[in-house]
Amino acid sequence: MKISDIPQSGHLGTFITVKNRFGQFRRRYVAPANPRTPAQQRVRSQFGRMSALWRTLTEEQRLAWIIFAAQNKSRGRLGQSGPLTGLQLFVKINTNLAFLGLPPVMDPPAFPKFGNNPVGALTITNSGGVIALKLAVASAPRSYLLVSATAPGSVGASFPGRFVFLGLLPEPVAGVSDITELYVARYGIPPAGTRVFIQTVQQVNGWQSLPTRVTAVVPKG
Repeated sequence: MKISDIPQSGHLGTFITVKNRFGQFRRRYVAPANPRTPAQQRVRSQFGRMSALWRTLTEEQRLAWIIFAAQNKSRGRLGQSGPLTGLQLFVKINTNLAFLGLPPVMDPPAFPKFGNNPVGALTITNSGGVIALKLAVASAPRSYLLVSATAPGSVGASFPGRFVFLGLLPEPVAGVSDITELYVARYGIPPAGTRVFIQTVQQVNGWQSLPTRVTAVVPKG
């Protein structure tokens, strides 16, 4: 049910309020499904492992994370954000590193200076039913570039659905990175006349940049 009220988000008794591009909505809270997929279980396992690793730090190391975390705010929600705890930042950074198979860090890494994301426009071609998805890359990436995508959707969609991680950006050749295999491995061949959204995020020392999003329509062959 759409409502007109002050900005809200979260639980209110047995109801939950959410905000999307259409406004504020309130509905009865229903516990989300817990499919326990392998990917979901891996992420939960990493959270638990990093929380346990936190307890092995020296008191000086924990204090360093706490002081550093106080300078880093959480993602904004309804115009509000607050500082992270030392544990939250430690888990965040090391979970991001573990996601790429990198070793954990015991001391807080300095926040990097992210340059412009070199990934540009998405081009989708259809040559006799052979679909190819390619990203323009202006320069050689100086960091890990994580590629996520939505399932193929309505050509009239203006806003993306749920992004799912596909993998690291393939090595660009002549200024173009072919992400066809990454996409097809997750979603299959996108049908002609559907829209695809791609999101790329830079990662340096466990820190991640804001996402860059591009979109294109699968043409008819």
